[in-house]
Amino acid sequence: MIDIGLSKMALIGAVALIVIGPEKLPRVARTVGTLLGKAQRYVSDVKAEVNRSMELDELKKMKDTVENAARDVHNSIQTSASEFEKDWAEATDTASSVLQDQTAVVPAYKHPGKNWRLKRGAVPQWYKARSGVRTKAQSGAARVARFRPRKFH
Repeated sequence: MIDIGLSKMALIGAVALIVIGPEKLPRVARTVGTLLGKAQRYVSDVKAEVNRSMELDELKKMKDTVENAARDVHNSIQTSASEFEKDWAEATDTASSVLQDQTAVVPAYKHPGKNWRLKRGAVPQWYKARSGVRTKAQSGAARVARFRPRKFH
């Protein structure tokens, strides 16, 4: 801030001692110190405000550039989308004209002839009968009664 050397400070102190007197010198030095502190705080506040305003200007410029870039991207997407819609409309018009040229033959519905209630297994019935695979559901009591040993009289 102010460039004052040691010799100049000693000279100012000697003049102040002569002019003010030794009784009032500590109080005057204290007030000068507080005034210098206030001045330094004021200067630092001004510097901070200037820095903030410069950063704000930079942020505004950055915001403007980002908005311009986003606007450009939006416009390019819109133009490409309109071109695509135009090309799509041309392609579908040609395809629909080709389809209209062909005669539209819709086949009549024919029942597939399947009976979903019948189970169709891949293993033949004769093989199941020979190997003893159960094909019909049977309760546990019926199975016990079937294989119960019979008494011969």
